[in-house]
Amino acid sequence: MNVIQRAVAIGLGAALLQALMLIAFAWPATNIAPRDLPLAVAGPQAEMVEARLAGQSPGAFELTTVPDEAAARAAIGNREVYGAIVTGNGAPRMLVASGASPAVAQQLTQIGQQMSGTPPIQAEDVVAGDPDDPRGAGFGAMALPLVMAGIAGGVLLTLLVPSAAGRIAGVFTFGIAGGLLSMLVTQTWLSIVPGPYLELSLVAGLVSFAVAGTVTGLATVIGRAGIGIAALVMLLIGNPFSAATSAPELLPQPWGTIGQLLPPGAAASLIRSVAFFDWAGAQGPLLVLVGWAGLALVLLGLGVLRDSRRSETVAGDPAAVPVPA
Repeated sequence: MNVIQRAVAIGLGAALLQALMLIAFAWPATNIAPRDLPLAVAGPQAEMVEARLAGQSPGAFELTTVPDEAAARAAIGNREVYGAIVTGNGAPRMLVASGASPAVAQQLTQIGQQMSGTPPIQAEDVVAGDPDDPRGAGFGAMALPLVMAGIAGGVLLTLLVPSAAGRIAGVFTFGIAGGLLSMLVTQTWLSIVPGPYLELSLVAGLVSFAVAGTVTGLATVIGRAGIGIAALVMLLIGNPFSAATSAPELLPQPWGTIGQLLPPGAAASLIRSVAFFDWAGAQGPLLVLVGWAGLALVLLGLGVLRDSRRSETVAGDPAAVPVPA
């Protein structure tokens, strides 16, 4: 392949990548709608509300009947549902949780208003988001820098640190320092995520470690092509389907579910659980991030073993030591 052919091939490849990125980022945003969204219904008119919701929005909600308002509030606090409609004692009331997703809270409020006549259903935010970020815009914007920084850290470690052992030390350092610094900025200067600083720093550090470690680990095992593979998975699939600005149940399926199996989506869900729900609902996303971190350690461990064997080979065969030109 001559220079012109190579240039044309690279241009076509870049155009294809651009088209894929447009689809990945724009398609989810233009198809936001409830899909089996967990919602509780309580009170004496629960069956009537369920029938009406099923008729107005078939397939939109996964409805759970609870005995009373206390049970509905508990289900929201445990991250079992995103909201609840409470009937009895006057007009129905909608309980929402903007801490779980401002986008879902807004949609549930609108649906409640559409369902009711006069007076409209009252909406109460029982787990509110950060008052400095009521629409969740800052929270949603936080996911991309965490992923980008992790990719950048992995690339730098791959290019500048030749040994796998050194890369492991670098990934651990990045995870610890990155978690502490990112939450320091997020909680003090930006003030968009409430909650315990050290616990959130631990979560952010785990995210940084998982992303950077995966990039570095793949590059260690399969070469620099691993950088591109990891970056594409994290950016092209993980970030747009992370649901950081919405909720997994608002995205086209199965992409909403797939997004939660990747570090960006798991990170958004875990940070919400820690910041707003005292770790309720944290088990799933925590296991996902720990799994990615474990994969990174396995890949880097394979690199350490390979480096050790090379060292033994060189030590046993002096002729294998390269002679400086």
